[in-house]
Amino acid sequence: MERLESIDILKLLPQRPPFVMVDRLTHCDPVVTTTELEVRADNIFNDAGYLSAAGVCENIAQTCAARMGYMSYASGQPVRLGFIGAVNNFSVMRAPATGETLITTIEVKQEVFNITLVHATVRCADEIVAESDLKIALGDEA
Repeated sequence: MERLESIDILKLLPQRPPFVMVDRLTHCDPVVTTTELEVRADNIFNDAGYLSAAGVCENIAQTCAARMGYMSYASGQPVRLGFIGAVNNFSVMRAPATGETLITTIEVKQEVFNITLVHATVRCADEIVAESDLKIALGDEA
């Protein structure tokens, strides 16, 4: 099996540049998924040298999408679209700066039919910079 980091993230996500908010998938199992994103100056959510709260939220959502995309990819199925059903308890402790790398981890709390509830934690190095709970609905293939 190929290393997760070597998989082109565009094979796992329905989003396309300049709206891609994940650089690489670094871990994926049935419960926990982790991605990385370097905050670049040309990121569409970069606001005066910092990633906006909307960019952090989109990074979390795309980490969920990378999880679903990898599960489809690994089983030889087409990537399916996911839709945010709810964002709860979204908290940004500080805005990540240009040059920092976000390490975003989602933990599946519950899956029922096509609905997945996750808790997300976003870190820069060892510092938690954001957290949220999301409800994701899985749709048809992209």
